[in-house]
Amino acid sequence: MRLASSISVLTVDDQVSIRAALTASLKQIGFSDVMGAKNGEDAIKLLRNMPFRLVISDFNMPGMDGLALLHAVRSDPELKKIAFVMLTSQATRELVQKAVQGGVNNFIPKPFTTESIKHALERVLGPLAPS
Repeated sequence: MRLASSISVLTVDDQVSIRAALTASLKQIGFSDVMGAKNGEDAIKLLRNMPFRLVISDFNMPGMDGLALLHAVRSDPELKKIAFVMLTSQATRELVQKAVQGGVNNFIPKPFTTESIKHALERVLGPLAPS
């Protein structure tokens, strides 16, 4: 059994097409338990009701953006240990610094490929398939 198949993932992006592409890539890598949320508010509701091990969140979203979601996750004792990866097309120095200070585990730049997702996630989770 691949390690990826044992990890529950929550993807958070306001664009349905990005969530769909991200889910397709994650399934190619071997993840089988993938859910999506359209914004930070919906993500928090799901995180409080289901046991996720990984969040992949876009930075720019209406309402609660990815940085606010990161801060909400890291300040919640029940959620703070969840791995958090930021998906963004705006990897500015300021954003990177704020996200790192907030406890982000890694970044996936947009546009992404299945290989770039796998590489970024393995830096956080370790090998996703048995050696």
